[in-house]
Amino acid sequence: MSFPEYLLLFFSMGVVTFVPRWFPLFYLSHKRLPQWLVDWLSLIPVAILSALIIPILLVDTTTRSLDLTKPELLVAVPTFIFALKTKSLGGTVLVGMVLYWLLSCL
Repeated sequence: MSFPEYLLLFFSMGVVTFVPRWFPLFYLSHKRLPQWLVDWLSLIPVAILSALIIPILLVDTTTRSLDLTKPELLVAVPTFIFALKTKSLGGTVLVGMVLYWLLSCL
């Protein structure tokens, strides 16, 4: 590929990733959304985070089976309880890192 073709490719990739994000923001910024939709949209980050984290915590990747003894799960439970009690993001990260370090030293 020549240099102008690479530039066209990079520009096209930028447009393809920018427009789907910009269009709803531009279109919906002047509209009043129904409360049920706002409530539903607020659940999306939680659903995505759960879909990313749960397989890491519960599934053994080599055998693709449920494994409740993974160190990640053993660390995640007390870290989650700490996060619910304190609502401190920094403290939660610190507790999770320290617990994981302690478990890896055993």
